Amino acid sequence: MDEVAVACDTGASTRGPARRCAAPRRCAAAVVAAVVAAIAFGSTAGSALAQPARTLKVAFAVAETGFDPPAIADNYSSLIARAIFEPLYSYDYYARPSKLVPAAAESLPEVSSDLTTYTIRLRKGLRFADDPVFGGKPRELTAQDVVYSWKRLLDPKVRSYFVHVFENRLAGGDEAIAKARKSGAFDYDAPIAGLAAVDRHTVRVKFTQPYYGFRHWLTTVNFAPVAREVVDRHKDASNRVAEHPVGTGPYRLVEWRRSQRIVLEANPNWRDARYPTPSDPADAAIAQGLAGRKLPLVPRVEVSIIEEAQPRLLAFDRGELDMVEVPSELTPNVLDGDRLKPALAARGIALHRILEPALNFTYFNLDDPVVGGYTPDRIALRRAMILGYDRDTEIRVLRSGQAVPSSQISPPGTEGYDPDLPPLQRTDVAAARALLDRYGYKDRDGDGFREQPNGKPLVVEKASTPNATDRGSDELWKKSMDAIGVRMTFVKQKWPDLVKMAEAGKLQMWGLGWIVSIPDPDSSYALLHSKQIGMMNDARLRLPEYDRLYEASRRLPDGQERNALYRKMTDLMAAYGVWEVGPARISNWLVQPRVRGFKRHPFIQHWWEHYDVAPQ
Repeated sequence: MDEVAVACDTGASTRGPARRCAAPRRCAAAVVAAVVAAIAFGSTAGSALAQPARTLKVAFAVAETGFDPPAIADNYSSLIARAIFEPLYSYDYYARPSKLVPAAAESLPEVSSDLTTYTIRLRKGLRFADDPVFGGKPRELTAQDVVYSWKRLLDPKVRSYFVHVFENRLAGGDEAIAKARKSGAFDYDAPIAGLAAVDRHTVRVKFTQPYYGFRHWLTTVNFAPVAREVVDRHKDASNRVAEHPVGTGPYRLVEWRRSQRIVLEANPNWRDARYPTPSDPADAAIAQGLAGRKLPLVPRVEVSIIEEAQPRLLAFDRGELDMVEVPSELTPNVLDGDRLKPALAARGIALHRILEPALNFTYFNLDDPVVGGYTPDRIALRRAMILGYDRDTEIRVLRSGQAVPSSQISPPGTEGYDPDLPPLQRTDVAAARALLDRYGYKDRDGDGFREQPNGKPLVVEKASTPNATDRGSDELWKKSMDAIGVRMTFVKQKWPDLVKMAEAGKLQMWGLGWIVSIPDPDSSYALLHSKQIGMMNDARLRLPEYDRLYEASRRLPDGQERNALYRKMTDLMAAYGVWEVGPARISNWLVQPRVRGFKRHPFIQHWWEHYDVAPQ
């Protein structure tokens, strides 16, 4: 059989439920004409070089960072880790809207009527992939593994982005964190009141307040169980195990050349999982010949890091990739409106479109001495830059119309998202100039650029990666800021380096996307919670009123009361000029006709174990 291949563009990039990715709305303004011609008119070079049989070929646009579940913060690492570590729950592959189903757990969680206690029963007989650390013996997954893994989320040394799920909520959790901070070491053997293994296969979690959304977090790889023996043997100074993942999922890591190549092979110890039978007759054709087959369908996944869109698209055209996300700047060459061009359709290529459940923004570092602070002049500077940014051109030119203006922090498709709200931010160059004039940002030396109110130079530095995706964005930002007299420069670094700089508060501005992988939008609002500074809160916002609203929202189920709090948090973010909120993008995927079993899920980007390929 032929090989399957997948390409993952930055725009399609999931941090657990909210996962950091390279700014998905930032695209270069032009691509080489040869690529345009090949994609638009079809190439006959469909015969790829011979490859190992039944291998899923994957291309990532951004390098991975590591594969330790509680420490993962980027989409690309998450995609690999999710294939290795199986979460307790997942979503029905076909059901829309999303439907929670058991994965490593044998049944849905049992939840108390007051939403404070969750009882989770594991499947019996689940085994970790074989590893020398187990001494050649089978290693069964137990409830104690889950308890240990979730304690790692609380360990200050691990610096998990998802500690906020338990912090100020898990019974006894805050006390355990405080003791670890005081002593310098987390006591993994000390009991925690709210986290216990009731028996070998049952976990009980108790919260001090209602927690409606906890069940959704259990679908993420960040809450997937790990084995303590592996951590003890391979952990680094931060108690992380980024380079030796051993899980209970469908695949295991067999080769890794950092930022170049990752190879996964089927885990022979994985449970007996089968391709699902869809309930909707409209999906019957997708599942034809696959329903009931044992997963994973392909035994090998090979991942290459290809940062530029041009080589990925050429590889797709040559048949070396079976699936590719179309960069926004090339959509006019492959689409007629929202339909595939006839030349591509004639080749049997399919188009899959989805409004991404993602939050895209450019943040300002509120700790920075130039753009940060809470005084009226600093707020005015940020708001003026937001007013001056030409988001209409971003949508029309950089995005080729494949996006819609954002109206709220809740991403599209999540609970509380209101598609009828007006755009959150607007472009008004005259208003931006007037605001800067009013607060003392004036051009005192006549060079066309403003100085700060104290007379010092005003230079704002925006971070971006050196690839073509960000170059068009940089050009648009500079042109927009030139128009209002704000001098903008750029710091260029690779993605992993920028992540480290952002966590340390060393960037003034950076454009990011956070792909949401659960229907609960809580994690999007957590991005501005002050307790997440150094982790998720790259803007380093410290606003007591925002914190109060956020903490109140976490005690409520989905509904009008919680949505009202979400709107107030969105208003505070806008009033203080914390983010320039980018458009919600439409993702367009081209899929070769030989790919079988593919259906795009809004909250799980790739389920590699479900993909197969028909004989050519």
